[in-house]
Amino acid sequence: MPIRALIVLLIVLNLGVAAWWISRPAAAPPPLPPQPEGVPRLQLLSEAAPPAPGAQPPPAPVAAPAAAPAAETPASTAAAVPTATTSPVAVPAPAPTALQCHSLGPFATAEVARAAGVRLGGQATRQRTRALPGKSAGGYNVFLPPLPDRPAAQALAQRIDAAGFDDFLILNSGELANGIALGRYGSREAAERRQSALVAGGFPAQVAPVGSEGPAQWWLDVQAGEGAGPQLKALAAAAQSRPLDCATLR
Repeated sequence: MPIRALIVLLIVLNLGVAAWWISRPAAAPPPLPPQPEGVPRLQLLSEAAPPAPGAQPPPAPVAAPAAAPAAETPASTAAAVPTATTSPVAVPAPAPTALQCHSLGPFATAEVARAAGVRLGGQATRQRTRALPGKSAGGYNVFLPPLPDRPAAQALAQRIDAAGFDDFLILNSGELANGIALGRYGSREAAERRQSALVAGGFPAQVAPVGSEGPAQWWLDVQAGEGAGPQLKALAAAAQSRPLDCATLR
């Protein structure tokens, strides 16, 4: 009996404590720190009073336009920009133009070739007319005329060999006996190139056709700037323009 009463007493005490805990007042919030003087207190949006019905929201503040920078006066501009000093610039001298030589033709007569040269005017720095035999010749011989005797021909042949030329032969008979043959060529141009090289070496070589030749043809040899060949051909009304060794034009 005493144990049952003790249990009932404990239950009653627990219920009393629970009722007191539930019914106790809420604890007061901690006090806010003191507000600095002159600084407004922050207000939550939920704390603000709702706007009156029909009231318009205040207009947003308009930012004032930034002031444009004052335009510089001519004096200030002149002071800000340094005066450029001009110095003489050396202009390189133009590079010399390379010269080329051409043979224009063929022309029927010397007068026609000379008239073509007049039409060229100042386009050609040097020019000459030259006659070539017809194409019926069987070739062209390059030779040195006969010398007085065989020893003289042999001495001249040794000089030719020492100068670096080859393809030569001392002739033993005929009208050119004791002369020196220096080669036979199928075209007169090739024979004249061989002749020019020998003349430059100090040997007075000559060119003679082999067999009969047809009517002579006239050519106009000119010297001009590089790449002027087509223009010269058109001005001279020539059918052909052949490259020419400028050494033969001097």
